[in-house]
Amino acid sequence: MRQVVLDTETTGLEPKQGHRIIEIGCVELVNRRLTDNHYHQYLQPDREIDAGALEVHGISNEFLADKPRFEDIMDDFLDYIRGAELIIHNAPFDVGFINHELKMVLSHGGVLEDLCTITDSLQMARKRYPGQKNSLDSLCRRLEIDNSHRTLHGALLDSEILAEVYLALTGGQTGLDLDGWGEFGGVEPVHPFTVDHSRMRVIAPSDDEKAAHRAYLEKIGAEQW
Repeated sequence: MRQVVLDTETTGLEPKQGHRIIEIGCVELVNRRLTDNHYHQYLQPDREIDAGALEVHGISNEFLADKPRFEDIMDDFLDYIRGAELIIHNAPFDVGFINHELKMVLSHGGVLEDLCTITDSLQMARKRYPGQKNSLDSLCRRLEIDNSHRTLHGALLDSEILAEVYLALTGGQTGLDLDGWGEFGGVEPVHPFTVDHSRMRVIAPSDDEKAAHRAYLEKIGAEQW
């Protein structure tokens, strides 16, 4: 099972107003284990970044001046995520921006949903913690995940943190999934043990017990032994 935890940073809040993606960050989970295969890319948006967005992620137009554009990295990005289950916090936001970028490049107007299945971890958190704050920072505090190194938003860093949050939300296991109860499904693993056969005593059935057993077999129509 391959999952990709994804996050983006953007120039603003609304692609319909011409806002663009400026950073994509992804980390990979295979069978619920983090791998070293991650994807990270900054992008030149060809427009100014809103002051409010700059306060959130701290990424400036000057920093992005020499970075590639979405169309330059699109094929590599799509190859990376193709066929995976995408885990995204507030998925409509990121998916909306990615689909906007795709439609600007592709004549047939392809969308992300054609390549991947999408799971919204924000909706998962709202179902588990209704009526509570379910931002990434709030979930980290609630699930005791250290995010003290997160002073600004960043797509790759947020993806790494979200991967930990997602695993905790769904049980924390990184191996066999047994109803989401930790690594061993909420039970201790069975350890090998040995039996001292020299101390075992065989007790043979009495004649009355044999007769009772035969009568029971006859009653249920079983074959006589």
